[in-house]
Amino acid sequence: MPTTSSPPVDQAERFFIGGQWVAPTGTESIDVVDASSGRNIGTVAGARPDDIDAAVAAARRAFDHSDWPTLAPVERAAKMRSLARELRTRSDDTARLVSSQNGMPITISSATEAVVPAVLLDYYAGLITDRPDEEMRAGITNARTMIRREPVGVVAAIIPWNFPQTLTFFKLAPLLAAGCTVVIKPSPETVLDAQVLADAVRASDIPDGVVNIVPGGAEAGAYLVGHPGIDKVAFTGSTAAGRAIGEVCGRLIRPVTLELGGKSASVILDDADLPALLGQFFEATLMNNGQTCYLGTRVLAPSHRYGEIVDTLTDFARALVVGDALDSATQIGPLASARQQQRVQGYIDKGVAEGGRVTTGGGRPAELEQGWFVAPTIFADVDNSHTIAREEIFGPVLAVIPYRDIDEAVQIANDSEFGLGGSVWTADEQRGLEVARCIRTGSIGINHYSLDFGAPFGGIKASGLGRELGPEGLAAYQSTKTIYLPPAG
Repeated sequence: MPTTSSPPVDQAERFFIGGQWVAPTGTESIDVVDASSGRNIGTVAGARPDDIDAAVAAARRAFDHSDWPTLAPVERAAKMRSLARELRTRSDDTARLVSSQNGMPITISSATEAVVPAVLLDYYAGLITDRPDEEMRAGITNARTMIRREPVGVVAAIIPWNFPQTLTFFKLAPLLAAGCTVVIKPSPETVLDAQVLADAVRASDIPDGVVNIVPGGAEAGAYLVGHPGIDKVAFTGSTAAGRAIGEVCGRLIRPVTLELGGKSASVILDDADLPALLGQFFEATLMNNGQTCYLGTRVLAPSHRYGEIVDTLTDFARALVVGDALDSATQIGPLASARQQQRVQGYIDKGVAEGGRVTTGGGRPAELEQGWFVAPTIFADVDNSHTIAREEIFGPVLAVIPYRDIDEAVQIANDSEFGLGGSVWTADEQRGLEVARCIRTGSIGINHYSLDFGAPFGGIKASGLGRELGPEGLAAYQSTKTIYLPPAG
C-alpha cells in the first residue's frame, strides 16, 4: 500500500545511513515550505560533517566489504527491480510531495517524478543483463586482450530541486547497475520526497549501505564533494556551483559528471505553423514553470513574421492556467521558493530596463496573493546581447529575438556560453534537421523536445561535462581495465 503523504516524524528527523534511520549528530534543521501557499509543511534534519562522514563510511563498507560490486548482473538487476516495485507503490505520494515543495504542476510530477525512477531502474537492469562486463578484443601488438568494465566506487550524488526524483535516478539507476554505492544529498527545497525514496530502498532488496541519503545545504554538498572516501561526483545544478565542484574534482583527480545550466534556442523557421504546435512548444519552453534546464527560452523568429509570432506567443501565454500546483487544471504553478521568485522578478525588471517590451505577464498574478507565483511572461524587442538572452532565468519567461535569415539564426543560437538543449520548428523535417546539425548543443529537437532515456543527455560549453542516460550513462559509473593475456598455446 502507498505510504502516507509525508514521512513519519521520527524518520524526518533522522538520516538514512547504512540501511537504518540514524539520529543526527547536531541540531541543524531544514524547514520545508509549500510553494503554492508559503506555509511550512515539515522539518527535516540537516547534515553536519559528522553525519556525512557516517554516510560515506557506510557506502564505503558496502562497496569494499560486501558482494554488491561483484554480484552477477542478473542478481543485481533483480534487486534493482525490487526497488522499482517499491517506488511504484509510493508513486502518488512522491508526485504530491514534489509538487507541494517545488511548485511543479501535479500533472507533470505524476508523469515524471512518479514514473521515471522505476522506468530507469528497469531500463538499466535490462541493460546490464544484456551486456557482458568483459570482452575479448583482437589486439594490434598483443594477440589476446581482455577489456573489463568495473564499478568506479563510492559516488557522491548532488541533486537539484526542479526534478528531484527524476534527476536522482539519472544517477542512481546507472550507478546501481554498475555496482557502485552512493551518498545522495538532496536539495534543501525538496527533502520530503527523498524520505519516501529512503523508505522504498529500505523495503527493497537493495543491501544496507548501498544507498545513503543525507539532506543538507551548500556547505554539506561542498564537504561531500571533497570527502576522501568519495570516488566520483555526479552533480546537476547551476553552472556556478558546477564550476566550483569541477575545480575540487580537478585538484583531486576525481571523476565528475556535471549537468549544468542552459539558455537554449527555439528556432522558428519561416515555414513553421506555430499555432498547430503550441502544445509541443509549451513542453519545450515553459514546462515545469520554466524550471527546466534544457528549455528553449530564447525564441528566434524570422523578422518578416516577428509581430505575428510575438502575438501568437502572447495570446498563448496569457491563456495558460496559473494556480496551485496540486490542482490538475494548473499549467503554470508557483516557483520553488521566495528566493527563486525574487530572482526571476529581478530578471524581468532587468529586461525592461534594457529595452525589452513585456507583452504579457511581468509579475505576480493579481489573484494569487500567497505562494511564489510569477505569471508567464513574453518579452519582445529583445537583442541577443540583453541580459535576459544571456543568463539562465529558470522561470516562465521567454525572450523573442528576430533574425533575418537562417545563417543569422544559427549564429544567434550559437552565440551563448551554454549548449544544453534547443529546438527547431518547421513544416519541413529535412530542413529542420539541417539547421539542427548546425547548432552547437548537446541535444536538440525538431518540432518538439522530449528526452529519450535510451540516448545520452548532457551539455557542451558551460552546460556541463559528461553524459547521463543511455548506455553512456552506465559507462559514466564504470572504469575500464585492460588485461593483456599471453598468446594462446
